[in-house]
Amino acid sequence: MTDEIKTMMAEIGTRAKAAAADLAHASSDAKESALNAAADAIWDNRADILAANEQDMAYGRDKGLTAAMLDRLMLDEGRIKAMADGLRTVAAQKDPVGDVIAQWDMPSGLNIKRVRTPLGVIGVIYESRPNVTADAGALCLKAGNAVILRGGSESFHSSAAIHACLVQGLKAAGLPTDAIQRVPTRDRAAVSQMLTMTDSIDVIVPRGGKGLVGLVQREARVPVFAHLEGIVHIYIDASADAEKTRAVVMNAKTRRTGICGSAECLLIHRDIAALGQQVIDDLMAAGVEVRASAGLNGSKVAVEDDFGHEFLDMIIAARLVDDVDGAIAHIQQYGSNHTDAIMAEDAHAVARFLERLDSAILMHNASTQFADGGEFGMGAEIGIATGKMHARGPVGSEQLTSFKYIVTGDGTVRG
Repeated sequence: MTDEIKTMMAEIGTRAKAAAADLAHASSDAKESALNAAADAIWDNRADILAANEQDMAYGRDKGLTAAMLDRLMLDEGRIKAMADGLRTVAAQKDPVGDVIAQWDMPSGLNIKRVRTPLGVIGVIYESRPNVTADAGALCLKAGNAVILRGGSESFHSSAAIHACLVQGLKAAGLPTDAIQRVPTRDRAAVSQMLTMTDSIDVIVPRGGKGLVGLVQREARVPVFAHLEGIVHIYIDASADAEKTRAVVMNAKTRRTGICGSAECLLIHRDIAALGQQVIDDLMAAGVEVRASAGLNGSKVAVEDDFGHEFLDMIIAARLVDDVDGAIAHIQQYGSNHTDAIMAEDAHAVARFLERLDSAILMHNASTQFADGGEFGMGAEIGIATGKMHARGPVGSEQLTSFKYIVTGDGTVRG
């Protein structure tokens, strides 16, 4: 690692820590104003953002990225508008900082409050999707945190253009511009350095594929909110409604194949293999390669490695199971605790599925493409945390806080 990278990252960390100290007591109005101004800047500068994105798309095509990965990278006016709308939604949300989570009185005469506080400095390491720059910046700011953003090499130019708009918002609101910093290099040494910056970074949030998350989990000395791969299952129960099932599975797989909520495995109750085959035929007609096990006719025969695999492409695995318990056992063996869904009308089967599985998100008769903080009313998300410590599921502004206890007495002494 070069001394230049070490020096640069140390300076970024020092500035972030100072900004976090200011942000911890910034007013709700100032944070709201900054986010709305950033949203305006993103829309006003959309031509510049699109031009930067075209540079990234050319880079991605030269690297041989798949169509699904290029779709993750691509921005158009609709996606830029959605980004700006997301910032405004976060701006309008209740400020979590200072929120009293619980309050009680003790026989000793003490009043005790548990109050939300910012985490401090958050490091976000992410891959292709440039909108994460806006989402992460907005959510960290709303929760009173400074953030250091390290986007992927593919989205380098897009992220820079979006980051400039966030800084514009901070300036307009009179907040420290170091509150949202971006690592201005593609050099991977910067990532390794971030993972060891225990003096200035309080938590790391990795958002990307298994390789990135695995690297962060192995090497980080800073605490990590893990956003692991989305090995997303849909189980079609014997009681499933055919019309609902066909619509939901098609949407869950094909709406956007490159996002973490895209369905990757179809589990079909053996008693309704005919409906399962119809769903498979629908998918193949739409251009999906279906890798199917015995009893089902797909594009090709599934092999063991097809299960527990995140394709992020127009590919899905399919298998017959004996019942809901068979589906649960399969998901427990091959899943990633991200998002899993059941298509069923039988209340007992639904209850068993939701009770026995422990994925961060469980769905009933709904497309797994809804596994998204924006769709949960959070305005945006930094990622879907698949671990069980602190944050779980979509990580929004509230999940980016900790808490402190405020204890009040009246000359109270302990006997």
